[in-house]
Amino acid sequence: MRYTDIAHLMLMLAALALTYVVPFELLLLAYVVLGPAHYATEISWLHDRKYFLPQSYIAIGLALTAIVAAMIDNAAWFGFVMWAAFVICALLSTASVGQSIVLVIVALGATAALMQGSSIAVLGILLPTLIHVSLFTLVFMALGAVRSGDKFQWCLVALYIAAIVGILVMPPTAATLIPSFEKAGHDYFANVAPALGRLFGIPNLQLDTRLTSLLAFVYTYHYLNWFIKAEIIHWNKMTTQRLALVAAASGVSTALYFYDYAFGFTLLLAFSLAHVVLEFPLNSMALRQLGAAIGGSAMRALQRA
Repeated sequence: MRYTDIAHLMLMLAALALTYVVPFELLLLAYVVLGPAHYATEISWLHDRKYFLPQSYIAIGLALTAIVAAMIDNAAWFGFVMWAAFVICALLSTASVGQSIVLVIVALGATAALMQGSSIAVLGILLPTLIHVSLFTLVFMALGAVRSGDKFQWCLVALYIAAIVGILVMPPTAATLIPSFEKAGHDYFANVAPALGRLFGIPNLQLDTRLTSLLAFVYTYHYLNWFIKAEIIHWNKMTTQRLALVAAASGVSTALYFYDYAFGFTLLLAFSLAHVVLEFPLNSMALRQLGAAIGGSAMRALQRA
C-alpha cells in the first residue's frame, strides 16, 4: 500500500464529509478555487506530453474549439461541438486502421441517435460536467487498479461508487450557510438537473440538495484526486517560468470570481472547457486501454475455465 493510496482515501472521506456539512458552499468554492489550479496544472502537464496527440499543433485547434463553444448559446449546437471534438480525439488516438473503421461506424450510428430529440443537447451539458468529473475519474481509478493489481485501489474504486450511491440515497440535509452561494449554484449548475432528468426519464428534475451534493462531492474529489497524483504522474515538474504562469492563471481566475462572480464564471467556463477538450485524447486512450484490459482479463478467465 502506497502513501498516495492512503492520501486518496483520506481526501475522498474528507470530500464526502464536507459534502454532508456544506454542499452548496463546497461546490462553489471547489469550482472557483481548486478548479482554476487544476485546469492550469493539467494543461501544463498535457502540453509536456504533446496532449497525447499524433501532432501537438492539433491542440491549438482543440483549444480554439473550446473557446468558441463557450460562446455558443444554442444547447444543441454546443452539444454537437463537444461530441464532435470527442469523436475526433478518439479517432486521433486509435492504435490501428481497424479500430478507426469500427470507431467511425459506431460514431456515425451514435451521432444519428443523438440527433433525435434533445439527446445531443443533454450530452453537451453532461460531457464537460458530470461525465468529465465523475465517469472519467472512475475510468482512471479503475485503470490504475487494473495496472497495479492492488486490492486497495479496487477498494478505493468501490468506496467512490458507494459514496455516490450514498449521497443519492441519503442526501445531506444541511442548510446553506451563505445564501448567495446557493443562488450562484442555481445560476451556473441548474442545467445539469434537467439534462439528467431527460437522460433517465425523470420529468421536472431540479437542482435540489441531492444533486448539489452529488456535484459537490464529484467535483471536489476530481480536483483533489488530480493534485494528490503529483508524485505518480509528476504534473508538478515544471520550470520556474511555467510555475509562475500557472500560478498567475489560476490566481487571476479565482480573484475575478470573488470580484464579480458572473464575469468570473464566464471566464472560468472558457478555461474549464479548454482543459476538458484538451483532455479528450487522454480520455479516449484511457477508455480504450481499460476496455482492452477488461477484455483481456475476461478472455484469460474463460481460458482457465
